Amino acid sequence: MVSQKAQFGLLGLLLLSHLCLLHPGASGQLHPTDRTPVEEAVSIQGVRGSSVELACGSGAAPMVVFWSFTPLDSLAPQPVAVINGAASKVEAGASALGTVSLRNSSLVLTELREGARGRFLCQALRMISEQLHAAYYFFSLVVLVPVAKPRVHLSAASPVEGASVVATCALREGTEPVTFAWQHQTPQGPGEPLVGATESLLRLDPVSRSHRGWYLCSARNAVNERSSDAAFLDVIYGPDLPVITVEPLALTEGGFWASEREEVTLSCLAASNPPSDYVWLHEHTQVHAGPTLVIASARRAHTGLYTCLARNSHLDVHSQTAVQLTIYYPPEGQPSCAVLPTLGAVTLVCTWPGGLPSAQLQWEGPQGMGPAAPGNVTWSHPASLLHNGSIFTCVGQHPALALPTLCRTILREPLGSPTCRAAATRGDKFVTLSCAWHGGQPPAILSWHDREQQVLGGHSSSLLVLLEAHKGLAGREFTCWGAHPLRLPGPSCQLQLEAPQLAVAEPRVSVLEGAEAWLGCTLLGGSPPAQLLWLGPQQQQVEPGTAGFVLHPEGARLSLAIPDAHPAHHGGTYRCVAHNAVGSSSQSVLLEILRYPAPPNVTISRLVYARHRREVQLQWAVRGPGNLTGFTVQRRASAPRHRAGAWETAAGDIGPESRGWRLGGLDPGVLYAFRVLAVNHRTAGQPSEVKTPADPPFSAYPAVLAAAGAGMVAAAVASLLVFQYAARHPETLPRLARLLVPT
Repeated sequence: MVSQKAQFGLLGLLLLSHLCLLHPGASGQLHPTDRTPVEEAVSIQGVRGSSVELACGSGAAPMVVFWSFTPLDSLAPQPVAVINGAASKVEAGASALGTVSLRNSSLVLTELREGARGRFLCQALRMISEQLHAAYYFFSLVVLVPVAKPRVHLSAASPVEGASVVATCALREGTEPVTFAWQHQTPQGPGEPLVGATESLLRLDPVSRSHRGWYLCSARNAVNERSSDAAFLDVIYGPDLPVITVEPLALTEGGFWASEREEVTLSCLAASNPPSDYVWLHEHTQVHAGPTLVIASARRAHTGLYTCLARNSHLDVHSQTAVQLTIYYPPEGQPSCAVLPTLGAVTLVCTWPGGLPSAQLQWEGPQGMGPAAPGNVTWSHPASLLHNGSIFTCVGQHPALALPTLCRTILREPLGSPTCRAAATRGDKFVTLSCAWHGGQPPAILSWHDREQQVLGGHSSSLLVLLEAHKGLAGREFTCWGAHPLRLPGPSCQLQLEAPQLAVAEPRVSVLEGAEAWLGCTLLGGSPPAQLLWLGPQQQQVEPGTAGFVLHPEGARLSLAIPDAHPAHHGGTYRCVAHNAVGSSSQSVLLEILRYPAPPNVTISRLVYARHRREVQLQWAVRGPGNLTGFTVQRRASAPRHRAGAWETAAGDIGPESRGWRLGGLDPGVLYAFRVLAVNHRTAGQPSEVKTPADPPFSAYPAVLAAAGAGMVAAAVASLLVFQYAARHPETLPRLARLLVPT
């Protein structure tokens, strides 16, 4: 086998001979025969970075293939690659064309570069009928460059409205021809193509606020199409004249109105870029900064002129608009309906004062619609055309109220007849005559007349006449006449002034001591109403809260109760007194308070000390007739050579069935005396005899006392002998002798 080096040497000779064929004028050059094919140049397009394959003929594989390349700006061919079937070789300088490789006899160019533009020649040597034949294939390769990503350049990114702006679609590379397209996208809407804009330059002259937004351009050639990133054109303009809107919308001749306590929103909008700064003025005083002024709860003080100032901080330009806002408020409460009686007619009056604007009032009656007026409306009707139960309605309407407000009055005839009553003022200085006849609509007209039919006074519905009080009014009659348009003729009522009369339940009342006494007094008549009072035995008035007395008023009756009757404090004559403005009267009641009968006498049957002389056992007996309710034991202490002490109760509330008692708490060194009394309620009987306690039998006290006495006697005798001896022999006991016998 021939070595690879020898093969490439042979290949070089062959190629050299074939190259000589390409240059016929050269010496020793071979001339192609008629059987040597020479192909026309084939035009091929490739894209930079992609791949192309150049096929060197067809049919059987050639023995030797040689590829060469001639750039467009040169006539000298450059070797690229050679293959002889068993081995191949790529020229190192072929890397300028891209990545070059051989696939059989075809030349494969990957990662195609722009330097591959030019003519490629494939020279192939084939063995045909045992003869060598050379074939030549020409290729014209065009390398297309894709368009790069274009970039939009604005001559001014933030122009003022009215200026001139040029937008350029800058393209770094791309094979011509390149066409351009522009697209405009507003900040609030979708993008739209700009018709007719096919150049790389887009002129906006003059620029307006409608041109504001995003601009994109796209570049396109035979290879591809690329779009740029969006460039924002910020057109500076404004502010325009502000537009003020008010919610809720309510128009007046001079502006807007809103209801009191309603939320009112004032919005201001002035077209501007950058957005306007807003300031709100109320009566030329700033109240808010911002496009929206919210009045959470409208008040009457919010009425006035509101001005919106809009300012473009970039251009330092401002504009303003003002509106008048009026706060409507309805009258307080609701309409007031009244019916006034007039001679032969009824006058309907409806009033609803206040409010802004004044409420519109209108009467509606059985015969249809009545008059209408703002604030106050009056409607008169003949009484002969009306009947009992006729309904009249006053309808009040106000813009600040969603629904109309009504007041209704119904004509009614008063029921029954007038009612007369007499009363007196404090101190009984005056007598009041009152007359009432309620229930009518319109109110009835009343008038007082005396016995001579002289009119004392007149009024509607209720009438009051004041007379100076004196006794001469007793027995006089007065009449109250009533008049109503639906009641003819009118009724009346009468009253007669009288001094009071009274009666006592019992003129003489007797009770036992300590019982409860009741004195009753009843008012029988009199006009005006009288006052009842009780006078005690000393003619002093018994008032509520007086100690020992309780007053029980019950309508026309006044009772006097004495819960704990005592002969010395409560017995005597009581007087019940009744007086009114035209006179007085009184009745006397004698109250006798009797003592309970004396109880039977008591004797002490046994009174003995207990142990240690701190207690005594007491027994007694009852003698003689009489009722009793209990016993009382009394004691007192007595000392020798001293007067006895006062009696004190040692035990009380002892039941009537008891005949003995045990008393403790005694002092052994004190001599006590005891007595017993029987009690009948509050009456105590004669006390029993007075006794001192005796010692109990078999007591050790006598022996102790005897021993003490004997000891005292012995001591006295011994002392006497000593004193006698000292007196007779002073020299033996000189000090004692001087005491006994003075010098």
